[in-house]
Amino acid sequence: MPEAAHPAFDSFVNTIAALRSPDGGCPWDCAQTHASISGNMIEEAYEAVDAIQAGDIGHLREELGDVLLQVVLQSQIAADEGEFTIDDVCADINEKMIRRHPHVFGEMQADNADEVLDLWEQVKLAEKEAADAQAADKREGLLDAVPTHFPALMQCQKISRKAAAAGFEWDTVDDVWEKVAEERAELEAAYAAAPKTDDDKVLREGGEDDDANSASVTEVELEFGDLLFALVNVARKMGINAESALRASNAKFRLRFAEVEKAAWAQGRAVEDLTLEEMEEAWQAAKEREKDK
Repeated sequence: MPEAAHPAFDSFVNTIAALRSPDGGCPWDCAQTHASISGNMIEEAYEAVDAIQAGDIGHLREELGDVLLQVVLQSQIAADEGEFTIDDVCADINEKMIRRHPHVFGEMQADNADEVLDLWEQVKLAEKEAADAQAADKREGLLDAVPTHFPALMQCQKISRKAAAAGFEWDTVDDVWEKVAEERAELEAAYAAAPKTDDDKVLREGGEDDDANSASVTEVELEFGDLLFALVNVARKMGINAESALRASNAKFRLRFAEVEKAAWAQGRAVEDLTLEEMEEAWQAAKEREKDK
């Protein structure tokens, strides 16, 4: 396969280097550190995902540029500190992609997307075992590679897949549904035992039993988390991306609720002035309109 030239990429790298130059560069860019702009990486990635979900290709092109800016800028900061360069970043990820696709660049077989994902996790596990063997004093757990600052749902998906790749897995989807039922029962029991307010919320504080109330709330929250964790594993066993599924449901809810608001506005009213029955009627009408599209 002939190597492709990417002059625009090289030009962009040079632009960022010029912005970071102590001789005539931008004061703001020169002042940035890895930590100072770390949040931008997350924001730009989410904006790119929003463009994908919206099917807005023009916007996606722009947002991918913003994501690339974060990669190149972080790499330039590292180069200025003598840590690594953008070439190191590209070389490392290229080597990794070849290593983790032995069904393309090696002799192994993978006939569908699920088999590819399983193979990916197996290769990653082998990489970790090799690294641990070379540095026993720095040995890390299998799940340590999953950043704890990931959004909870994304973190749940990643640690579940890693654990499953190591053999810590249910045999069937039905087995996971049994776990869901078990976790639901434990949540209901914890909730029933917890003190509650007049509107049935768990009581967080109040009088001499504050510590006991706090412990009860924590127990209910933990059990609810266990239920969510089990449901994410149902999705994984079904081959569904829980993050994508929830994003789609969020988008659907937004659209339908917007229709409920429009129904209220058409009557010269605010949505909060509608009765629950009127809201439900407008909601069902929105669902019917979706079927006609």
